[in-house]
Amino acid sequence: MISHMRVPPGRPGRIILLNGTSSSGKTSIAEELLLILDPPHFHMSADAVNGMRAKAKTLELDPAQLAGVLDRTRAGFHRAVAGMALAGNDIVADCLLSESWRLLDCLAVLADYEVIFAGVRCSAGELERRERARGDRQPGLAAAQQHQVHAHGVYDVECDTTSSTPRECATLIKDFLARNERPTAFGRLRATLKSQVR
Repeated sequence: MISHMRVPPGRPGRIILLNGTSSSGKTSIAEELLLILDPPHFHMSADAVNGMRAKAKTLELDPAQLAGVLDRTRAGFHRAVAGMALAGNDIVADCLLSESWRLLDCLAVLADYEVIFAGVRCSAGELERRERARGDRQPGLAAAQQHQVHAHGVYDVECDTTSSTPRECATLIKDFLARNERPTAFGRLRATLKSQVR
């Protein structure tokens, strides 16, 4: 007999959404948050989802096909985060909202969840230094992403990894959670966008 598993009763999980350019330190902050937050959280990364895709087949795509695959991957990531939270899991998600549709999609898909929107900033000079050190990033890419990634300008909490360590940034986010302040960034962004449509 096949048993039917149901979503456990109770609240959906809380989502801490880290937004920043590549090389800004999102993954390092997420890893620190997993060490210091209770109850246990899951780290969900857009990079990890990208890594699940068949690499050889992706290289065969023309630019238009690749753009479609990337859009579907990013939209799928947002929905995967929502699905894990729906089952009651607390999530630390890191992403790079490099296109305006991605923020709009998150605002829609995560409308029924508690989302703490955390901005991860870093100076252009330090981003370029990290890109050179990593060797797997196009030089100047992260600095070029800065404007679009933070164009909306609204966060619940922000940190700057130019001089702060990942643990210090994670502690700043934990301190925000400890104050039990209601996160308002997503609500304010929805209200702003709604007023612009009128």
